[in-house]
Amino acid sequence: MSGGTHCDAFALGPESAYTVAFAACAHLAARGTGMGVDALSDVLRAVKLTGAVFFTVDVSPPWSAPVPSAETLRPIIMPSAQHLISFHLVTGGGCWAIPQRSEPVRLEVGDVVVFPGGDPHVMGSDPKAPLSAAFDVRTMPPIVQWPYHIGDATDGPDRLGLICGFLGCDVRPFNPLLAALPRTMVVSDRSGADGWLAQFTRFAVAEATAKRAGSEGVLGRLSELMFVEAVRMHLDSLPGEQTGWLAGLRDRHVGQALTLMHGKPAHPWTIEELSREVGLSRSALADRFMHFLGQPPMHYLAQWRMQVAAGLLSSGGTSIAAIASDVGYGSEAAFSRAFKKLVGMPPAAWRRRQSNST
Repeated sequence: MSGGTHCDAFALGPESAYTVAFAACAHLAARGTGMGVDALSDVLRAVKLTGAVFFTVDVSPPWSAPVPSAETLRPIIMPSAQHLISFHLVTGGGCWAIPQRSEPVRLEVGDVVVFPGGDPHVMGSDPKAPLSAAFDVRTMPPIVQWPYHIGDATDGPDRLGLICGFLGCDVRPFNPLLAALPRTMVVSDRSGADGWLAQFTRFAVAEATAKRAGSEGVLGRLSELMFVEAVRMHLDSLPGEQTGWLAGLRDRHVGQALTLMHGKPAHPWTIEELSREVGLSRSALADRFMHFLGQPPMHYLAQWRMQVAAGLLSSGGTSIAAIASDVGYGSEAAFSRAFKKLVGMPPAAWRRRQSNST
């Protein structure tokens, strides 16, 4: 681990390995990158990020397989999710990620490619290799235990290894992270064996190979952590002139304002109070917010409150009046009007729809 701690999980016994690995992963998830990190954590929780790893690939080239769109796969893989993100971690050899509407991307061992929008794409050892049907979940028989292994009996120095998985998340009513990510996101950890992605790779390969009880759950949690690290690495790589929600997190003043609003969504924030808290004039904060996020702070707060409310409504049990108070509204009627204006339906209807979809 950075800062002198390091994941020696695979030098230990199996039980100790899991303890050390998850302690390392918990440290990674908790450590900060600067202003706005709490807002990032809040969004990841609020959009109910859920990981699932379904395939390990170990094949001899040439090999190439299509990955359908998220809308095609979601009802099969994670019907309860509003949206599906595809990702691939290269564990051996090298390969190509070929998005449907952009240029092929070369990947090496330890690289992760993420398709936040769930766009259809092809993964293969060569952009010209013929397509294999083995990767198509729509035609596969029922699986007794995940992850499902795709491989062949041959061996060779150029064998391709992949861990391919999916992440479910909410997109409604408000997911600022998803909108801020590129259609194809590639992150590469060049810090060697001690880099975070390299450590994740070793742990994921060991877990996928062993197929112990609970492997599906372990790999699902691990894929969530890999996604968080991929987002953080992407954030670190953004150019200084970049705008958008992620770039706003990195800005000292906007990031602090986001953290304040996320930390206390029910507080009766005003632009004047936020400005005092972050050390800017009212007009300067409004300008910076518009520059990075394209909307005023109070508009952002209203959207965030509705995302928090949507989560509370989906979880059931809490009255709508109590939820209204929890997100800063003085009355149930005012909350219901605001929720319907942003989401398109009253809170009670949203609750019923979410209940019926699970």
